[in-house]
Parts: sequence; C-alpha cells; structure tokens
Amino acid sequence: MPNLCGVNQKLLAEALSSVKRGSGKAPSPSSSKTELSSSSSTKSKPPKISPSASRGSDTSGGDTSECEDESDASATDKDDQTPARCQAPVKCKPKYRKYGFEDFQLVKVLGKGSFGKVMLAELKGTGSYFAIKCLKKDVVLEDDDVECTMIERKVLALGTKHPYLCHLFCTFQTESHLFFVMEYLNGGDLMFHIQQSGRFEQDRARFYAAEIVSGLKFLHKKGIVYRDLKLDNILLDYEGHVRIADFGMCKLQIYLDRTADTFCGTPDYMAPEIIKGLKYNQCVDWWSFGVLLYEMVVGQSPFNGCDEDELFWCICNEQAYYPRFLAKETKAILVLLLEKDPPKRLGTPGCIAGEICDHPFFKSISWERLERKDIEPPFKPKVRHILDVQYFDSAFTIEKPQLTPVDKDILASMDQAQFRGFSYTNPNTTD
Repeated sequence: MPNLCGVNQKLLAEALSSVKRGSGKAPSPSSSKTELSSSSSTKSKPPKISPSASRGSDTSGGDTSECEDESDASATDKDDQTPARCQAPVKCKPKYRKYGFEDFQLVKVLGKGSFGKVMLAELKGTGSYFAIKCLKKDVVLEDDDVECTMIERKVLALGTKHPYLCHLFCTFQTESHLFFVMEYLNGGDLMFHIQQSGRFEQDRARFYAAEIVSGLKFLHKKGIVYRDLKLDNILLDYEGHVRIADFGMCKLQIYLDRTADTFCGTPDYMAPEIIKGLKYNQCVDWWSFGVLLYEMVVGQSPFNGCDEDELFWCICNEQAYYPRFLAKETKAILVLLLEKDPPKRLGTPGCIAGEICDHPFFKSISWERLERKDIEPPFKPKVRHILDVQYFDSAFTIEKPQLTPVDKDILASMDQAQFRGFSYTNPNTTD
C-alpha cells in the first residue's frame, strides 16, 4: 500500500497524465505536498468575536452581529483552487446567540427605583437564573443618561474578566425598555448585613476590603474611575465573596494627567475635591473606600450633617473620630484613606505611604490566593436554594414581576437611534 500521506492525489494524477502525453515534467511528490500545505493554510480558523464587533448596530429590536474577520474559507468549495485573497468577503453568522425578552421568564422583583426594576428571571428551559436590570427608555432619555447607560454596559462586559466585579451575561432591548442580564447574587448587599450586625469584626471587614481593593485596582488600570463605591453597591454571592456592582457613574479614559470634574456620587461618600469642584482622578475612589471601610468597622459614617450643606462642610473641613476599640493598623489605614489632600491619600500612585496592598492592615492577606478566590470567606450567606430571596427587601419581593408599561405617545416620540449598539452577548460567559 503506497504511503500517500500529505500528497495531493488529484494533482499527482494530472501530472502523470501530462507525462504520458509528453506535455511536461511531472512535479515530485514533495512539491505536491508543499502546494497542498500552502493551500490548506489559507483556510482560516473560526474567527473570534470581540465585544465591539459583537455589538454591531441595532434599532429598537436588537443588533446585527458580524464576525471580526469577514473571510470564511470554510464556506467555500473544497475543490476551489482560487487563492483566498481573490475570494469575495463573506459575512459570518453570529458566533454567539442573541437574546430577547421572550427568552426569559420573570420570577420575582428584587429591587426598584426611579430608573426601573431589578428582577429575578429564568432563562427558559435551562434552570439558569439571572438578575435582570430593566430600565425604562423614557426615563433614561429624560434624565439624559444614555451615555451613562452605554458606559455601564461597557464596564459590565469588561468586569466579566475579574472575580470581584459583577458579571454580565447579555444586554438587549425592546421598544420601551433596556435590559441588563447579570449574574444573580443572592447573598445580599453589605448595607443589609451591616444593618443586621451593627458592624463587622475586623477579620470580616478586612476580607471584604481586600476583595474590593482588588476590583478597584483592576478598574483603575483600565482607566476607569468608579465614583459610586458604597455599601449598597457591594453584593455577596452565595459563597460570601463580594461583587462590585452598578457602574452607571463610571468615567472612562482617565489615565496619567487626564482628569474629571463632574459633580456626582452619593453625598456621604463624595471626596472633598469633588465637593469643591476641583479636577480629580481615581483618588476619589480611595476616599470612598475609606468611608466604606470606616462604616464596616465602626458601624456609622465618619462624617455627618443635618443637611447636605453641613455634611459637605464636615467632609471638607473636619477630621473623622476614631473609636478606641479600633486596632492600631485599622486606624492607621483609615487616617491615610481619609486624607483630604489627594496626592497624600493611600492608594494614589506615588503616595509616600506606599502601596495600599502593602499596608500592615492587609498583612494577613495573601494577594495571590485572593486573586484565585482561594481564601474562604469568613461569612457564608444562609441561602437555602436558588430562589431564596431572604436577603432582599420583602417590600419588593412580594410584588408581581412585570414591566411598567410606557405610554404609546411617549413611545412614538422616542428617538430609538440613541440606543443603537446597546444589545450584546458577552462571549466570556457563553460555552
């Protein structure tokens, strides 16, 4: 039996036929093998879809997704010897499925606000549950929050690559609503747990603080200022690990000397430079982190006022009170985080106090193990089953899970083009 491995038998047969006719010299098997290899190399692997490519463009009903590489050699005839560079580009079918409202069954209301609702939903026929944030388009347009909504989508998609940021499954839209489909975190938020226990023991607070530091540093390296760090936005999964959520106030592209100057945030957590209307960068997140850590170990906010003006005056002018029961290293890190001069604040690059991860408060933390989620949480939520919503406000969970309808006249006047590019399936969360 001849060894024909790697030999293009069709080319060889044609060459032998030409020899019999005396029309030329037959090419050697090795040259045929070389020709076959070069022909095979023109067939591309299935192209990967980047997040930007998978977004495509959409109208009120969804997107059209295209592959990043439009040439699909596998779609051509196997016997076609035309070089790949001469073939017309062919659009690929979307590699990742696109989802719509009809793919989900609403189960419970988990929370609500002026923006809309967050609901627990099942992906039909799978037994998989997600938290869906539903935004009313008319409210988004009225509050001029279209850009913030698109930024939140971008940061959520990016966050899927980090263990302590809330993970996005997909986004889609209808004529009246925008939908963020995220992982379902049923362990409750830190505000809920602080209200239950008063304050956290130091080891528990240190564990949460370390995971939050990991998430913040990831965002900062990507040029993102979070600007809304607070107990309400730190959720726990069923194991007790944290997730930073709600990225609607993020500012992108803040690198080196680039700064922001928007007055925004939650008053209790706002840094002095934001209140004063100064330009700022990621330093404001470390101030908010200091306020959050203070609340975890003390059980109350470091700055108070009978109204917003008095609160802002206290933040800019007064020093926080540190109870005597605080450990030395705990007080030390709080003093450095609640430094009113941004360049001297712990967490700031070049801070004379050093790197935040090296502070004695975190001495017992193995950052390598933390990044791998190898450290066992000090508290595990008592979640009995996937539909257990005991850590959510019962005022919401008893409501009927349904969308609030939007007036037809409002729908007719709405500019749907502003939401083009919103719908998206995250390739990092699909099989």
